[in-house]
Amino acid sequence: MIYHVTYPSDGLQVKGYLSLPFGYTLAEDQARALLNGTFSSHENPAVQLTNTICTEQKTDLTTKKWPVFIYCRGGIGNFGKVRTHWVEEFSKHNHIVFAPSYRGTEGGEGRDLFGGEDKQDVYASVRLLSKLPFVDATQISLMGFSRGAINAAYAALEMPSIHKLVLWSGVSDMAQTYEERVDLRRTFKRVIGGPPWKIPEAYQERSPIAIADQIPCPILVVHGTDDVQVSFSQGEKMYQQLKNNGNPVDFHRYDGFGHHFPQALHRSAISRMFDWIGAAPKEAAASYL
Repeated sequence: MIYHVTYPSDGLQVKGYLSLPFGYTLAEDQARALLNGTFSSHENPAVQLTNTICTEQKTDLTTKKWPVFIYCRGGIGNFGKVRTHWVEEFSKHNHIVFAPSYRGTEGGEGRDLFGGEDKQDVYASVRLLSKLPFVDATQISLMGFSRGAINAAYAALEMPSIHKLVLWSGVSDMAQTYEERVDLRRTFKRVIGGPPWKIPEAYQERSPIAIADQIPCPILVVHGTDDVQVSFSQGEKMYQQLKNNGNPVDFHRYDGFGHHFPQALHRSAISRMFDWIGAAPKEAAASYL
C-alpha cells in the first residue's frame, strides 16, 4: 500500500511516497491519523495510491518497530520521477519504504537543484520518519540511485543515526559527470550555475567522493560495468576511496549491465541488497563481487 504524501522541508511543503511493508493495509483515515503531523495534515492529507491484494493480509502495523528504507530517486524535476513499482518491490523486504520526490516536483514547493538545497528534503524525511511510533529509528537505511546518490550520501553524513547507505549506479564526482554527460551540460549550467571550472565549489558540494572519509555508516556500492549514464568508473572510484579510508564498504559489481538492469536481475539485486542491509557489520566487511 503506497501513499502520496506532503511534508515540511526547510520551510517548504514537498512531496514523497510512503509504502507500508508488503501485506499490511490501513484504511485511508487510519493512515492519516497515524501520519498526522508528519506526512499528513488537514490541508495536505495522505492519499492512498494502491491497495495490493495479498493472500495473507495483516492489518495491525503498530505491533512492532519497523526498519525503514529511503529510496532517493535519480533524474531531475519531472525527468526520472520516483518509480512507484520500485517502491512496491522494496516494500516486499519487510521495510517501510519512503521516497522523496524532491522540491519543485509533483506539486511540491521550491526548486530541484540536483543535489543542492533539495538535500534538505531527505534530511527532513529522516527526522519525520524517526518520530513515527511504529518506526525503529536505529534501522533507517538510505539508497541513492544515479543522481540520488548525492542526496543519500550527504544525508548519511548529516544524519549520523543512519544504519546503512547504498549507492546504486550512483554519481560520485559531479565534475566527472559534467565531462561525461555532454547531453546534460546545458541543464547543469542552468541548475548549478555554470561549468565546474567556473564554480568548482558547487560541483564539489555535489560529489559524494569529497565526503567519503566522513560517512560513518557501512556503505554498499552497486554498479553495472556497461553503464553509460553514470560511468562504472564513478562507482569504482567511490569504492576505492572508501576502502582506502578504512570505511566498511562492499561492492556489488554487475558485469555487462548498464544503468538499469533487466527485471529479473533487478529483483535479484534488490534481494541481495536487502540481505546486505540485514547483515551484521562483521558480515559486511569489504568485498568486491
